[in-house]
Amino acid sequence: MFKKFGAVAAAVALSFGAVSAFGGATDPLSGPINDDPINNKWAPSKYWGAGDKAGSANHMKNSANIKRALATIKQFKAISVGKYYHREAPAFGPRGWNMTIPGTPTGGPFGANALIYHDELVTTEIGQIQTQFDGPGHIGVNTSKGLYMYNGFNPMNPENGYERGAGGRVVGMGDAGVEHIGELGFVCRLVVLDAVAYKKKIGQISASEEMLPIPKTSADVGGIVTADDIEGILKMQGLGAIQSGDCVAVHTGQGNTWSNDRYKSMSSDERAAARAKFAQGEPGFGYSACKYMGERNIALTMGDTSANDAQPGNEVEGWAVPCHTELQVQLGIWNLENVDTKSLVDAKVYEGAFIWSPLRIIGGTGSPGNPIVIY
Repeated sequence: MFKKFGAVAAAVALSFGAVSAFGGATDPLSGPINDDPINNKWAPSKYWGAGDKAGSANHMKNSANIKRALATIKQFKAISVGKYYHREAPAFGPRGWNMTIPGTPTGGPFGANALIYHDELVTTEIGQIQTQFDGPGHIGVNTSKGLYMYNGFNPMNPENGYERGAGGRVVGMGDAGVEHIGELGFVCRLVVLDAVAYKKKIGQISASEEMLPIPKTSADVGGIVTADDIEGILKMQGLGAIQSGDCVAVHTGQGNTWSNDRYKSMSSDERAAARAKFAQGEPGFGYSACKYMGERNIALTMGDTSANDAQPGNEVEGWAVPCHTELQVQLGIWNLENVDTKSLVDAKVYEGAFIWSPLRIIGGTGSPGNPIVIY
């Protein structure tokens, strides 16, 4: 796609090492190395074949999936489940949302009707802040043969890797850009898993708790949602089996600390407390749940935390957010984070039609957005 940058890109890429068989630099980054993608042949894509760039968004090409999603609509009501974008909202690590209004007003007055206008200037990690979508350019694995992302893509490959601008500066993710998902979007049957209610039912948390605990080790089962838990929640909620092309949301309750019905009225101190809670880690899906959803070829994982994976404790000790590699990199099953699941469980909406699409940001790692659930 970006061959016009070939000479500069090739020079920069080759400065990191020789080109590997799957395209890109053979030299790994310093730090941990994981050769599972190479040894277990994560490419070509198990579900979508060689050269695919859209992963699970391809489910939208199947009209039966869309028909199944729309069949869940019974009351013809809608809930917006995107979180607020604001400088005081929780964010991972150093990420931040910084918005200013240039000029007061930005322009005008103009014409006999004395028109004025306001613009905004936003500096942020646009694809990875507040309600955020993980696209194919976001997560990868460091292997002994270089970087490895969905479908064997290596961003160091001068042919289809990083798009580079003046001076070789990276200005996009090349063939791993989020626009490939934005061209398809998501319309899917949504399954909402109320893990808080279920963990209360089986006695892993007390009846007074509003959220699951943050797991510190694999023994902290109250904060880890397993494959068996998914089966139990489906039975508790009277829902049918998770199917290929479904979207699956987990409600851990941690998002309640800045839920849509609370955030705008919260004080700065309360918002700081929510950020501090998120900095400690989060409850969410365990490794077995990742495998369970991957085997069913779902379209999207989502939830009310900044990753949706239980961390720092998970079923496999020492792994960093395992669903991110085992679903996104291996299978192209994407992830939507910081969704307001509280609004759904409060309304007892456990199934509905989920409708949303990431922005067509060429070369972007992800996207902000405001999903809608119709039920």
